[in-house]
Parts: sequence; structure tokens; C-alpha cells
Amino acid sequence: MSSVLVQFRTEDTAKAMASSICDRLGLDLQSYLRMCISRLNQENGIPFSMNVNDIQKNKGLEAMKEASKIANENNISDMTLDEINAEIYAVRKQLD
Repeated sequence: MSSVLVQFRTEDTAKAMASSICDRLGLDLQSYLRMCISRLNQENGIPFSMNVNDIQKNKGLEAMKEASKIANENNISDMTLDEINAEIYAVRKQLD
């Protein structure tokens, strides 16, 4: 199957916004445009809706961000792994 170059012009800000949205969806702009053309042809129309608001938040990542925020607020963000493990050990010992 041969490939053909498709080019078009758009405003810089529109391209930057589109690239940013694609990044947040885990795509690059070129892949998104290829996907659009493929689905447009398969469905003989625009068959789908994708927007950033539909993505569920990564709960683990959100928890790590919150932990980092709390560590910064309490001036403990520069603790070493050994210091963190020592604190965990101390708390566990108190609970026994």
C-alpha cells in the first residue's frame, strides 16, 4: 500500500492546542490525523467523540502528587529513602 503526503495549514495556536490534547490522550498529532482519516473512511462519516474530560484520573498518580504537596508543605520533601524507611519502621513499632 503506498503512502501519500497530506498537508494543510492551520494557525500556530490551533496546532499547539491540538498537540497538547493529543499528548494528554496518549497520541501524537500525526497518529490522530491518520486515525481520523481511517475511521472517516470506514464509517463513511465522523463516528466518534474523544475528549480529555472522558479520561479517568490515575488515582495512584493523584495520590503521589498529593503526598508530594504534603511533603513540601511540611518541609520534608528532601528526605532520603533511609530516613523515610526509618520513620515507617518507628510508626510500625509504635503500633505493635
